[in-house]
Amino acid sequence: MKIEDWFSDGFESNLSGRYLNLDHLKPLYEIYNKEFNISKLGVSELGEEISLVEIGSGPFKVFAWSQMHGNESTTTKALFDFFKFLSKANDFKGEIRSFKKKFTLYVIPILNPDGARLYTRKNANGIDLNRDAQNLSQTESIILMSAFKTIQPDLCLNLHGQRSIFGLESGLPATISFLSPSSNSERTITSSRKKAMKMIVKINNYLEGYLKGKIGRYDDTFNHNCFGDFFQLSGVPVILFEAGHISNDYLREETRKYLFYSFVSLFGLTDSKINIASYKDYFKIPENKKNYYDFILRNVLIGNELEKTSLAIQFKESLVHNEIKFIPILTEIGNLKNKFGHKEIDGDLANVLVNSQNIIEIGSVISVISNKKDESLKYFDKNCFEF
Repeated sequence: MKIEDWFSDGFESNLSGRYLNLDHLKPLYEIYNKEFNISKLGVSELGEEISLVEIGSGPFKVFAWSQMHGNESTTTKALFDFFKFLSKANDFKGEIRSFKKKFTLYVIPILNPDGARLYTRKNANGIDLNRDAQNLSQTESIILMSAFKTIQPDLCLNLHGQRSIFGLESGLPATISFLSPSSNSERTITSSRKKAMKMIVKINNYLEGYLKGKIGRYDDTFNHNCFGDFFQLSGVPVILFEAGHISNDYLREETRKYLFYSFVSLFGLTDSKINIASYKDYFKIPENKKNYYDFILRNVLIGNELEKTSLAIQFKESLVHNEIKFIPILTEIGNLKNKFGHKEIDGDLANVLVNSQNIIEIGSVISVISNKKDESLKYFDKNCFEF
């Protein structure tokens, strides 16, 4: 059986969508506690439990954490896909047995449960936990640092999600991005960075078979307040994962699949043999750019203006009654020459109305963009995207 065949039926179907908090995980903890060791590390600022999942008994220790930013849930879904694979994939019993003998995997599925419940990047006190590695001002930060010191890992996996604004110079979206963080402001290629780079090359070479040209490399500017940079400075290889966007996948169900493939590739659980030439191939992965919008309407006229322009819309994610709503916001008006849209329409020099008005403002919530001469001809309405 191929990995993709297993995933199509075997992924963790109890988790879906963008909103994922501790209530969604508790039933799964009860299931997996029969096979894996699940322990309580402590509680968040608002008293929600922070758990550690331990799998395997091998000498090489890997420490991973997800939802450090509460609204970045895609990697958490992929982790539970991986947990289910390790528990239920009967066609890969030999590979899984070898994995458990070689590795001990430690995972904090949700480091920021308060932010997860509120669907916010920051924790309950408005602190970005990934800028708290030095101050350790928050309970969650102290728990992460304590776990790192106790486990003494050989590799760290720092699991995040990135907005749909990220793409590549080629014009393709950055569906998944990786980083071997710097350990100083000079961005020195240390031994630990080389090790992480080489692992990223391995994952990248495997994923290229599925995501050709849609894999990015994250900016490596050093920030000693970030946990990944701090752990790398400690001499432990760190891989940052950023789960991004692919066409029409606003719930990130496709992206989670490629993250799962990343995990099975990293741990050698695939049937594919990848030759790794050099850590230097890491620098062949194109760097991320903020060059994407969710929607662009090109070549239109507004009001009495005679010069053509383009309109860009970006969705704002908002938690409403335990469901994520995607609110279209007018974000930029102009040439947009070097920008791309996940969906684009050419207005062919039509004069348009935005929300039935000639006058429009950046930051406006957009309900509809229509042809001024025939308002039944719509270029955008909030129902033209599937979420």
